Amino acid sequence: MVAEDFLQDPQIRGWLDGVEPAWTLLTFESLRALRREPSAVQTAIRIANDLSVGETAASPVARNTLILLRQAIERSGLSLTATANLSRAVVAEMRKLIEWPNYDQADAFRFNKVINEPDFLPLHVVRQLAQAATLVRAQRGKLVATPLGKSMLSEQGSLLAILFHLAFWHMDLGYFGRGLLGSWPQADVGVVLWSLSICANDWQTTEKLTRLCTIPEPAMFSETWDRTPYAMEAKILRPLLWFGLLEHRSEKIPSGRFGEHHFYRKAELFERLLAFDVQVGLSEGARH
Repeated sequence: MVAEDFLQDPQIRGWLDGVEPAWTLLTFESLRALRREPSAVQTAIRIANDLSVGETAASPVARNTLILLRQAIERSGLSLTATANLSRAVVAEMRKLIEWPNYDQADAFRFNKVINEPDFLPLHVVRQLAQAATLVRAQRGKLVATPLGKSMLSEQGSLLAILFHLAFWHMDLGYFGRGLLGSWPQADVGVVLWSLSICANDWQTTEKLTRLCTIPEPAMFSETWDRTPYAMEAKILRPLLWFGLLEHRSEKIPSGRFGEHHFYRKAELFERLLAFDVQVGLSEGARH
């Protein structure tokens, strides 16, 4: 086990409220290994690059990236604005093609007279990821597919691995949390992912998963209200839902007119995409 003294801090004990974090099962060496970016030599986390077409299609991010690539190829490029976003005409067409979990276009756009790319979050996410992965590039005012991007249409096995690695280790997911709590908890995403692998077999609330799977930091306790579940959901849980690794459901809060409890659990794709090579100090098992 790790961090026994660390977890005796009164603020942390109060925040945990009796929950024992999953990562305390790990040996110190395994905890350190999970905090490193996966690579050919850092193998505590392995990301599968041999998914089937059906498995790739189970990921909204991968599925819609393929749609973007096909559109870029079939239309000989997609028009860009002066700010390098896709044009409104392209956005209007892509709105008919893109489906996204827990995203209601009618609700999202009810106050928008015009829809630009950044207004349509699913397209904005997919376009940024595809461009960062060099699957598409800007060329003479258009977004065009690169040779790598074209190859993904027939060789899809590694697509999700490329996009997943890029998103969680190289992009700032704080964008989705509006900068809430800085880089926390993405900075320890490997620890969070391993913890989810043993804690999210059944439905768990966002609040419970936050305490089970993240390493607390002093900045978390600088405000009078607990911001950690919002940061966890915005930067980790919701993106994992977009990638197809988690499932989501919600329940109305009985005591009030507004608000919901959000629950997440692992999807089948989670264990197909991710594997872990770590050691635990106790018998490994689900934590509740």
